Amino acid sequence: MPNLGFLLDEEKPAGGGMKRILSGVIITAAAVMGVVLFIYSTGEKAKKVDFSKVESVETYTHNKEVIRIAVSAMISPQETISVYKKILDYIGQKLGKPVELIQRKTYAEVNDLIEKGEVDTAFVCVGPYVQGRKKFGMEILVAPEVRGESVYYAYIIVRKDSPLQDLAELKDKSFAFTDPLSLTGCFVIKYALAKMGQTPESFFKSRIFTKGHDNSIQAIAEGVVDGAAVDHLVWEYLHATNPQFTAQTKIIKKIGPFGMPPFVCRPGYNPVMKEKIKQVLLDMHKDQEGKNILSKLFIDRFITVDDSSYDSVRQMEDWLESSGAAKDK
Repeated sequence: MPNLGFLLDEEKPAGGGMKRILSGVIITAAAVMGVVLFIYSTGEKAKKVDFSKVESVETYTHNKEVIRIAVSAMISPQETISVYKKILDYIGQKLGKPVELIQRKTYAEVNDLIEKGEVDTAFVCVGPYVQGRKKFGMEILVAPEVRGESVYYAYIIVRKDSPLQDLAELKDKSFAFTDPLSLTGCFVIKYALAKMGQTPESFFKSRIFTKGHDNSIQAIAEGVVDGAAVDHLVWEYLHATNPQFTAQTKIIKKIGPFGMPPFVCRPGYNPVMKEKIKQVLLDMHKDQEGKNILSKLFIDRFITVDDSSYDSVRQMEDWLESSGAAKDK
């Protein structure tokens, strides 16, 4: 497995507090300036690296025939290439067209690419989908079915040797979020805390954004933070394929279920090409090559899903809005 060194952005409480997660949150000044800490999985001391330049991690080709597919930063860039490249290659092979894999550091950046028509399709998290659907009509094509389920969960994790047993016990502890727009890596915690009459600012001693669920898992394993919220699919995948870090964590709370993170397209995308890509994914489990790729990712198949699958997320957002918990304090 590639080095899972992770990027840390400390979230500093400042005046107004955390902005509403699903309406677009500006990440920390450190990330805006593009200077973050890089901590190697070998345990070396943190080194500064410059991420001020935002660009594609891997490009297959550049021409007007290319299918541009973005992947949100649900996992670190190296792991994303490892996981998604085979699916993208498969799509390109079936359609006889070149495919370009595009990555960005944050969910908001990927949504921006989709809204501007700079990418055609994308694998996104649920939070960005709900936001994108509301803001500019982001459209679902398919979603994965994993181990017979079309839903996923948030895991709240701590170190395996930690005495902590529940979210409430993380009061005045350090905590790792993934991305400000992540459902399982951020929004569900804000919602749970609001139900307790708390905010991330008032509840946690300190907070960081790791920009990847695998990075948050590593942050727990290496004792960087006391607790973290992660996508259960990522935790389970890594635990089955390379438990180096997951084996050093334990799950103290499971939150959900929620509709699966979808594969989406931009509004106005060529309807013929849209249908072709959708059908390739829906049929992927029917041929041996596609089935082999999916099995290695623990995906049973891709299925069609309805937008209503994400209504529970909208209901949480509506509750936060109506209760005033989503507003700055």
